[in-house]
Amino acid sequence: MTDGFRHFHDQLGTLKQRLLAMSARAEELVELAVDALLTSDVGKAQAVIEADRDIDRMELEVEQLAVELLALQQPMARDLRFLIAAIKVTSDLERVGDHAVNIAQSSLRLHALSTRVTPEPSMAEMARRARAMLADALDAFVRADGALGRDVCGRDDAVDAMHDSLFRVLLTHMMADPRTINPGLELLLVSRNLERVADLATNIGEDAVFLAEGKQIKHHAEDGTP
Repeated sequence: MTDGFRHFHDQLGTLKQRLLAMSARAEELVELAVDALLTSDVGKAQAVIEADRDIDRMELEVEQLAVELLALQQPMARDLRFLIAAIKVTSDLERVGDHAVNIAQSSLRLHALSTRVTPEPSMAEMARRARAMLADALDAFVRADGALGRDVCGRDDAVDAMHDSLFRVLLTHMMADPRTINPGLELLLVSRNLERVADLATNIGEDAVFLAEGKQIKHHAEDGTP
């Protein structure tokens, strides 16, 4: 193995570790934002908003490293696919951080309202599923595991169904008591942001399949066959 080849693969390893660290940070912020919502903890919500800059910084670092490897090493085949997809994945992870901030901001607005609506228990489960999808999607991407990527994509429907169910429950509350309209709308925003986190995890799962198999798949059109 030449020194240049060894250096390239060392840098690829560094890039994968930074992607995993960025994903872990994004997951952590989603968890903290939902916890802030469920416990009405202003401090935790503010911490999420302030930490968004960490995700932005990590995105720039990963993108810069990926672009440098593309420009200087001129990789081929799977390594080329990995670097191209990694740049897209960093953008998806940055958007996950944005959705965590949106949830934290909804938490702050809910805290300021005089009328409180207790979040449905399914919201915490929805958040757990979305975070698990994100963790598995990054694992699939880094390991080029097409089967796990497809599995992540298949889980998105369950999160969508939970969002639809929450929408119906909250709409029923708002129709029954107009005082619950403002808090109900904020909780709908939270549910929508969690649904988007699952959608972004699905995007990354699709990227894992692209990396492993060299082909694009479309969510909902994928039948699970090679």
